[in-house]
Amino acid sequence: MKRICYACMFLFTAFLGFTGCGTPGNGDPTKKDSAAITDDWKIGVQMWTFHVAGPFVKALDKVDSTGLKYIEAFPGQPLGGDMKDTFGIRMSAASREELKKLLQSKGIQIVAMGVIRPNTIAEWKQYFDLAKEFGLSYITAEPIKSQWDGVDSLAGIYGINVAIHDHPRPNEYWHPDSVLAAVKGHPHIGSCADVGHWVRNGLDPVECLKKLEGHIFGVHLKDVDSAGNTAAADRVVGTGVIKFTPIFQELKRQHFKGMFSIEREDNWYNNVPDVIATIKFYNDQVSKL
Repeated sequence: MKRICYACMFLFTAFLGFTGCGTPGNGDPTKKDSAAITDDWKIGVQMWTFHVAGPFVKALDKVDSTGLKYIEAFPGQPLGGDMKDTFGIRMSAASREELKKLLQSKGIQIVAMGVIRPNTIAEWKQYFDLAKEFGLSYITAEPIKSQWDGVDSLAGIYGINVAIHDHPRPNEYWHPDSVLAAVKGHPHIGSCADVGHWVRNGLDPVECLKKLEGHIFGVHLKDVDSAGNTAAADRVVGTGVIKFTPIFQELKRQHFKGMFSIEREDNWYNNVPDVIATIKFYNDQVSKL
């Protein structure tokens, strides 16, 4: 009898070991373990990083050389190659098809585009059409305040969010409170959190992220050489004054899902190694979360 009881106790204990209370991904299906949270993150590059070096096709070669597979395009960049257009709403049908083939050949996806500031809702619709055609997740923008209702409505119709970018003061969206004003009552409008510009504005990026919790669609990843200086020089991520560990920790806490767009705004003609160094820094940081 005792042998049977001991055997039962062993089996019951083993069962608890497999179904332990609160085990991420097992006992509580609503919880995600650390790896699963960061698996939702993408690391890409803002094409502005490579705009000085040449047209879109040459910039895409640079992206390819870094191993990145995600980009944030910016309207106005000449396409190059056999394409005579610039990236944007006025691209010809032929250029659009050629660009799609080029992206597919390199296995690179446009996740977002910006920063844009259309003058009319009709122009916004053209940008949403373009975003839908290329399968974008969000549009980075600094919309005119009178357009908030119309932009949010279009974003809902198209299923493509609008992420408000924060440029340095005196930009109207330099502070997260101004972004929150746009977000209120507009579920498809959120934030593209440019942590470098926040620090230039003298703000704590972690506190800014906390204010915008639940509304962050993308991040611009850059570093600067000083805080509270709107003209602070750009630095390779991890070599400036910004402390990135708490930034990544806060985004993990928020279960952020989106792209980190590396935006290097210095060393224009030889910044591929800088982007690669940023990718390594990002991977090292994420691996420790």
